[in-house]
Amino acid sequence: MKKIGFLSFGHWSPERGSEVRSASDVLLQSIELAVAAEELGLDGAYYRVHHFARQLGSPFPLLAAVGARTSRIEIGTGVIDMRYENPFYMFEDASSADLISGGRLQLGISRGSPEQVIDGWRHFGYAPAEGEDASDMARRHAMTFLELLDGKGFARPNPRPMFPNPPGLLRLEPYSEGLKRRIWWGAGSDATAKWAAALGMNLQSSTLKDDETGEAFHVQQAKQIRAYREAWAEAGHDWTPRVSVSRSIFPIMNDMDRMYFGRGKETDQVGFINDTRSIFGRGYADEPDRLIEELKRDEAIAEADTLLITVPNMLGVDYNAHVIESLLTHVAPALGWR
Repeated sequence: MKKIGFLSFGHWSPERGSEVRSASDVLLQSIELAVAAEELGLDGAYYRVHHFARQLGSPFPLLAAVGARTSRIEIGTGVIDMRYENPFYMFEDASSADLISGGRLQLGISRGSPEQVIDGWRHFGYAPAEGEDASDMARRHAMTFLELLDGKGFARPNPRPMFPNPPGLLRLEPYSEGLKRRIWWGAGSDATAKWAAALGMNLQSSTLKDDETGEAFHVQQAKQIRAYREAWAEAGHDWTPRVSVSRSIFPIMNDMDRMYFGRGKETDQVGFINDTRSIFGRGYADEPDRLIEELKRDEAIAEADTLLITVPNMLGVDYNAHVIESLLTHVAPALGWR
């Protein structure tokens, strides 16, 4: 295990018991948690993106702010729903956030997940082309985004520009060298993992995937990772990609931890999303010694080089910093971190 980061879903709610009661709270606390995580030695701060929800919706102002307040920690998303994105505007925002952070952006993108509203991307002005569905549209937006990240000129310059132009066709600016190799695809199936490999994207695999074999979640996810790496090798890329998996992991260190998460051993869950049978991976909560032994049996964690820990952000910055510190001190070294 090379790197460990946190993944925040960015929930906020004015309900009783919430430490994150407004959109302002979740944005400011997301920054503060990244600062605290960097001080503790964590490798990454990642944020989930959802629209029409009391969650984090527009990632780039947040990523730029985190980049300006930190100096070492990776900053990223897991994931941006490409059904909602204009690849050209996204390029400018992503490049700007990457430059502000000094090249620390790790941008997870995907076709998205079930959402709060029906076809919400239509309200953003997007619609599938003839013969496409929404997933096809998301992949088309992603491919355009990747092409823009090549940095090649494509737009004819005005013969009477307001400011002098460099020679030749113009590209979008600002351009951040190297960002293309830090794009990740959130794959929910073996097929989309192979597609991501062919296009040269890193792989993000979460706690949800299509139930393709009926085996335990971690076994199916490990097979997905191996299929991705085989497809990467077949594509002939000249660099080594990264692979992340996400997990809910809570070391039980005190009575408060036990109150929140000491509810007994969880199991994988199977359900249906848009008529597709899906499997949801279990969470882990136990005292450190037993937790380590359970995590060592997780085949997908063993296959991945990056582990993203989902954090209960509505419990506040201090408690989540405690969870991160407990994990890094009492669990992570036994998994090969550092």
